[in-house]
Amino acid sequence: MSAKKTALTVLSAALLVPAMLVPPSTARAATAPPRPPDGKGKPQAPAPPPSMSTVGGSRLGQPGTQVNLMPGAPELPANLSGRSWIVADADTGEVLAAHNAHWRLPPASTMKMLFADTVLPTLPKDQVHHVTDQDMDGVGPGSSLVGVKEDHDYTVHDLWLGVFLRSGNDAVHVLSAMNGGVEKTVKDMQAHAEELQALDTHVVSPDGYDAPEQVSSAYDLTLIARSGLQKQDFREYCGTAEAKFPGHQEAGRPREYFEIQNTNRLMTGAGGVTPYKGIAGVKNGNTTMAGSTFTGAAQRGNKKLLVTVMNPDHGGLNSVYEETADLFDWGFAAAGKVKPVGVLVPPKGTDTEPYGSPAKSHENTPVADGPPPAGGGGLGTALGIAGGALAVVAGGAFVVNRRWPRGRRGQGA
Repeated sequence: MSAKKTALTVLSAALLVPAMLVPPSTARAATAPPRPPDGKGKPQAPAPPPSMSTVGGSRLGQPGTQVNLMPGAPELPANLSGRSWIVADADTGEVLAAHNAHWRLPPASTMKMLFADTVLPTLPKDQVHHVTDQDMDGVGPGSSLVGVKEDHDYTVHDLWLGVFLRSGNDAVHVLSAMNGGVEKTVKDMQAHAEELQALDTHVVSPDGYDAPEQVSSAYDLTLIARSGLQKQDFREYCGTAEAKFPGHQEAGRPREYFEIQNTNRLMTGAGGVTPYKGIAGVKNGNTTMAGSTFTGAAQRGNKKLLVTVMNPDHGGLNSVYEETADLFDWGFAAAGKVKPVGVLVPPKGTDTEPYGSPAKSHENTPVADGPPPAGGGGLGTALGIAGGALAVVAGGAFVVNRRWPRGRRGQGA
């Protein structure tokens, strides 16, 4: 790899790098208006719908917290304030616990997981693109940016670093232009969400920028993350802590580069957050409408979990990370001691018969509550240490088996 190629450092539990993160703003759900003041002049958080999608199990369509604790199981963390969250076994798809799992809320930049899962396989990573003014059309004011410049050349690889590490809406729009334009990309993303049975998701912008009716759910974001983690490039990008990004380009002179760092604070330890041992991505987000959102994957021993938290109502800048870490701790401690309340369903294109009929619309057709058997579709070991060029130690990558498990019809939750 030449000196001009982007240098990467892949995350491991031992590698902690400071990062910057855009502060969150006051959030409001898109699906429900603010509730009346609580008597102290402070507006109450909106209430979840009385019933929601039942994709993955009937319990997941009920408002409130859903969990089945067996003897010896730890209690759920106290003081959770996320409007919606979910803890799932990444191997089996079992949903260990959930809270308003199908509440359709603004997703912020966690929508970029769907963008990447949809577009990443279509563009060769060594393809070079000369950025034009038109490529940058539609980048919203106040967007998070990596620093893409018009009239400069970038590889697809460079641009994906900008998407995953800095949540760069400029990089998203350039990649969308390469994919045939924003309108086509939005249609592609929506079609892919439907294929994944992420049917709470309605895509308006590819970057997750606030837009009327742009929504997803904790359940859908977890499905999308699980799909993305089956792709090696997706795993490596979302598990990268820092990289060099191309800067000023001038004919006859060496290209300038500057350092970029991942905005995932559970990965880097920025802002006073304690880095989470075993974290391997996936994506954080923050906008005015969405508040803070986060989907993470982590491993402890042979157990791999996915956690999504959307819009904590309490706490400060780091609450979404703190609540995610608490739910990871609970999930690892509760493994084998809870009866699942639902399941992450496979894509429509796989054998879905054991799970019931695929849902037909955003209203969703119910599927069985029970989990598929263990042993299929597994995530592998966590990311290992690598310096300089992108590299993964043998057996040390966060790997997903591309075969989806065939489950038995569940017995209810």
